[in-house]
Amino acid sequence: MNVRRPYPSVAVIATGGTIASRRGPDGASTPTLTGGDLLTLLPQAGTRLQTIDLMSKDSASLTLADMQRISDAVGLQLKDPTVVGVVVLHGTDAMEETALLVHLQHTSSKPVILTGAQFTADHPKADGPANLALAVEAATDQRLAGRGVFVSFGGRLLPAWGIYKHSADDPDAFRSARHPALIESPRLSKPISAIRVDIVAVYPGCDAAHIHASLDARANGIILAALGSGNANTAIIKAVRRCTERGVPVVVSSRVPDGLLTPSYGGGGGGHDLANAGAIHSSTLRPGQARILLAALVAAGSPFSSIASAFGD
Repeated sequence: MNVRRPYPSVAVIATGGTIASRRGPDGASTPTLTGGDLLTLLPQAGTRLQTIDLMSKDSASLTLADMQRISDAVGLQLKDPTVVGVVVLHGTDAMEETALLVHLQHTSSKPVILTGAQFTADHPKADGPANLALAVEAATDQRLAGRGVFVSFGGRLLPAWGIYKHSADDPDAFRSARHPALIESPRLSKPISAIRVDIVAVYPGCDAAHIHASLDARANGIILAALGSGNANTAIIKAVRRCTERGVPVVVSSRVPDGLLTPSYGGGGGGHDLANAGAIHSSTLRPGQARILLAALVAAGSPFSSIASAFGD
């Protein structure tokens, strides 16, 4: 007697973003399509797709609580024995942040893929359907199982760790801050919804007003979007010392998208001086992802040494 095996099931979690957006009469693009609407654009031969309409937001509007909700939804699907992989449909503005959070919080033997679009569903150059098709294909590829979270976009498949959006209008929108490779990252499962980590921009001639404001707002941590390989000025150094005295971790990233960061410059405000003041350099992660990792580490109650080690890759 032949037993018919069920088709593999891929869970598709819809959260909004450009891939689900159409332009309204006022000219503004907003998420209006459900996951089911988007799946009608795909051939389904050989793969059973189940949709979860979790939220309908532009990713620029996401909070840490929203990202945590997405991560929790992924976790539920990973526990389902009938699901062989998970696809998350997500806006590109904050895709790198959510991708890293999911990567940090879940260890799974199933592929997890995030994707989205640069152009709305009603745009002549709509790229959502092609991105979704490739993401579903990747979610069924068991060679990706156990390798962490990936972003499938513009024909590329990139690991979550170190990814960043490099273009506002190119359909090939994402790159990695280092050669795409598997990075051994910590697993941090504590919710980050109640954690506050601020990103402070460093620029020529800036003062430390925003750092002091973050401290006054009781931030749990601060990310510096610094210059070059992670440099600032004397005013920032003094403020970092104040953070260190208060036990608030400061992580130095950079506004430069590519390359590994090293705390080598002195002169009163360079990366070497920031390290001496107690700051931690983020070797790879740029400000958005550095914020997510620091929030997850703070939520886990990680000591300073563990935080410094986590940012070393």
